[in-house]
Amino acid sequence: MTQPVVTHAPGDPKLLLGSYAIESLGYTDDEYFVSGSATGYVPVAELGSDGRWDAAPSGTADYTTRIVVLKPSDVTKFNGTVIVEWLNVSGGIDAPAVWFMAHREFVREGYAYVAVSAQQVGVEGGASLGFDMSLKKQDPERYWHLSHPKDAYSYDIFSQVGQLIRQRPAEVLGPLDPEFVVAVGESQSAMFLTTYVNAVDPLVKIFDGFLIHSRFGPAAPLDGGSIFAAPDDSAPEAVKFRPDLRVPLMTVLTETDVVGGLRPGYYLARQDDTEWLRAWEIPGTAHADNYTIQVGRIDTGFAPLDELVAAYAPTDSLMGQQLPHFINFAPQHHYVLQAAIAGLHAWIRDGVAPSQAAGMELSDTDPPQLVLDANGLAKGGVRTPWVDVPIARTSGIGTGESPLSHLFGSGEPFDAATLSRLYPDGAAEYLERFTESLDEAIRSGFLLPADRQEILQIAAATYPRSQE
Repeated sequence: MTQPVVTHAPGDPKLLLGSYAIESLGYTDDEYFVSGSATGYVPVAELGSDGRWDAAPSGTADYTTRIVVLKPSDVTKFNGTVIVEWLNVSGGIDAPAVWFMAHREFVREGYAYVAVSAQQVGVEGGASLGFDMSLKKQDPERYWHLSHPKDAYSYDIFSQVGQLIRQRPAEVLGPLDPEFVVAVGESQSAMFLTTYVNAVDPLVKIFDGFLIHSRFGPAAPLDGGSIFAAPDDSAPEAVKFRPDLRVPLMTVLTETDVVGGLRPGYYLARQDDTEWLRAWEIPGTAHADNYTIQVGRIDTGFAPLDELVAAYAPTDSLMGQQLPHFINFAPQHHYVLQAAIAGLHAWIRDGVAPSQAAGMELSDTDPPQLVLDANGLAKGGVRTPWVDVPIARTSGIGTGESPLSHLFGSGEPFDAATLSRLYPDGAAEYLERFTESLDEAIRSGFLLPADRQEILQIAAATYPRSQE
């Protein structure tokens, strides 16, 4: 593997982390341009659905991309682990999707974080579900010299950044000395990381673990083809993770991901947990939700409770589009993902594997549907108080107004009669039962003790007092 050239880029990087200043979290941000020669890969045998993909290097291409490094201002707070995110480009812009959903856990535990512009769309533009908000489009003066050959080389670009952090940390992390390096990615990035795990990781052996968040059934093409292109008839409809994983891998899935729609669902790629694999399917969740567009951008850890509650409030407005229903507004996706990160870290650091969870129940129909309880919520999966002690029906199943409306699921608050039937004694009964369920989820490792107080405060503030 070639060694890239790294150049610090003073000034403000184009990366939408939130509406807060990163300094307010006790972190610094620095951008670096990374240049080198990346290798592509070709299969040496048929790429089967079992994920045991054998690949070999094939050809090289020059590249210049960027990375953004976030690290604690106080170096003594660094916990020794660097999270490396494959930025998501489905919306036509480099999006730090995992940071956005789980930054609270990163910050309070002192992780360093590196965002990688791994794909061509984020740098040069290209096929996406959104507008062209590539780096060159946003700020041509700053990014004119970036050059991305195509996504066939994205796997090695990502590897080279991981190797840089591992072998030459002072060039991007300053005084921080990392012990572990963990790869993460969400949605399209999760599909690329699935291919990376199956075909590239056995060759390069760089990362100490993987968090693959909200993938669907298929994996990304090894040749760099767009996931939005017509499916190749020779490609498997769904791909499992290879059975001989090298390091711990956690995959976290919403209802949208499991059932599918825009893409074949993860249910086609389901496999049993193993020594190095844990899959957590979260009922009541959607691929994206209120946290994605409203809460995460203000969620600093010290935002006023009333602002968080207002941001979680049901909305039928989605990026300028008026929908005939609310998008998913349940909080559990964000909190369970944070627990997954903590569980993966303990697995890597201490060898203690996270709890196992059954998959969500599916019908025997073709295609299968989620099996719902009497309250209209999915059965099975990672159980949390929002589905076991609910005040709303939330789902990963949206409607077809647009691809985005499908990904954001749906939600419906319970009416007064339903709340009265479920909680005859009103808010006091609800909160008592919610607390019991919450504590059971914490004991199981599906939620974190550090989030307990905030979760209870939000639960108390969102119970419809007017129904009492």
